[in-house]
Amino acid sequence: MEVDINGIMARLPHRYPMLLVDRVIDMVPGKSIVAIKNVTINEPFFVGHFPHQPVMPGVLIIEALAQAAAIFSFTDEDGNATLNSETTAYYLVGVDDARFRQPVVPGDQLRLEVTALRLSRVMCKYDAKAVVDGKVVAEAKIMCAIRQIGE
Repeated sequence: MEVDINGIMARLPHRYPMLLVDRVIDMVPGKSIVAIKNVTINEPFFVGHFPHQPVMPGVLIIEALAQAAAIFSFTDEDGNATLNSETTAYYLVGVDDARFRQPVVPGDQLRLEVTALRLSRVMCKYDAKAVVDGKVVAEAKIMCAIRQIGE
């Protein structure tokens, strides 16, 4: 299943400059996703990271992977969004075994590959990796919590 930017924005509360997924190229709801983040020099973080040698911060690569995880975790078998971002929040709460293998720079296309290890109503765990030109540039086990807003 593919999802365009409108479908992504229907599933995530994130907006510019924090929306870090541009397109979903393959998704199995509740199981896995392959999504794309196009990295351009116009990203606001490149102004300060670093002015003469732009590098995408590793923490934002992890955030992009967590956003991709949210997209497939809250999509039903029919392709409909199941997370109501007005009443429910999805928080990144854990990052284990993170490795950053090479810098991500303007012009790169991040292929975000995330697989569910465990999904529940309150906590989800994933195996995630970011790939550029067939090479793993970052990988981690990530954990996200689901909370009702106001809890």
